[in-house]
Amino acid sequence: MKIAFFDTKPYDKPSFDKYGKENGIEFKYFETKLSEDTAELAAGYDGVCVFVNDTVSAKVIDILCDHGVKYIALRCAGFNNVDIKHAFGRIHVLRVPAYSPYAVAEHAIALLLTSIRRIHKAYIRTRDFNFSLNGMTGFDLYGKTVGVIGTGRIGRVFIDICRGFGMRVLAYDKFPARDLDNGDTVRYVSLDELFEKSDIISLHCPLNDETYHIISEEAIEKCKKGVVIINTSRGALVDAEALLSGIKLRKVGAACLDVYEEESELFFEDNSGHILEDDTLARLISMPNVIVTSHQAFLTEEALSNIAETTVSNLVSIVKNGQCENELCYRCGSAEDCKSGKCF
Repeated sequence: MKIAFFDTKPYDKPSFDKYGKENGIEFKYFETKLSEDTAELAAGYDGVCVFVNDTVSAKVIDILCDHGVKYIALRCAGFNNVDIKHAFGRIHVLRVPAYSPYAVAEHAIALLLTSIRRIHKAYIRTRDFNFSLNGMTGFDLYGKTVGVIGTGRIGRVFIDICRGFGMRVLAYDKFPARDLDNGDTVRYVSLDELFEKSDIISLHCPLNDETYHIISEEAIEKCKKGVVIINTSRGALVDAEALLSGIKLRKVGAACLDVYEEESELFFEDNSGHILEDDTLARLISMPNVIVTSHQAFLTEEALSNIAETTVSNLVSIVKNGQCENELCYRCGSAEDCKSGKCF
């Protein structure tokens, strides 16, 4: 089997080469992202392997199908960049639903601790032999209330870590987990109550029509003064302009962002020699209480290995069995993983 691998980075190759060789899959690596302009590169390949900022629109799907491409293998959990409805019945779409929830949850905590304990500022100061503590006062996590939006695999690991710090958890999910709410340290609440009572809010939900800009100007107005907002999920969960306004009005005390809604042409690339034309991102980065990392929460050795292993396993399964448990299916409901294996 031959797979065209788009948006390739150096850290992708070792794991995919390893698992591909073990399973008879040949990957051709392209540095360019998949788009309408580059989809022709997939001609002659059985499938394509894509990441979060590749474009898998209806037009791209048409081009892939015209060239006989049968599989779209997402090496990620999110699929908001894929037109699942248009793909249905024409091309198999496979994903990696969980590669390392620990990687993302731990990164969210790392961002939070870095922000509230001013670690990033201390690092810069001490390199200049400035050992002053002025302006470095933080606050304890113990006893604080954290609002967690999304209680899937990553959200639940994040909650476990927060409980280890002695924090109270307010959770919100459209589909609550039955065994999570203990009526005390972890409670499911309405979104409004979560906004109103949380000292810290962390996002761990997928991006869809219901969650788009779930952190909006209206939501921020409901929040406590000084709320800390963490986003390691999808950029468009947060209205960046509303967040910037909330920071300038001193309503938002700090923001920790691993994703950004207009990141597709910026993140994963070295833009240090260029003028940043995105004024909103430039202003956010310039704020002393904002930390931005470039969609690196997933980037651990364990996660990279799991992503490659699951992606290859998905391809092997769909070829050998005609179905895969990680196939996305529009018919099964809201583009979820196929529940029957008989929908294609």
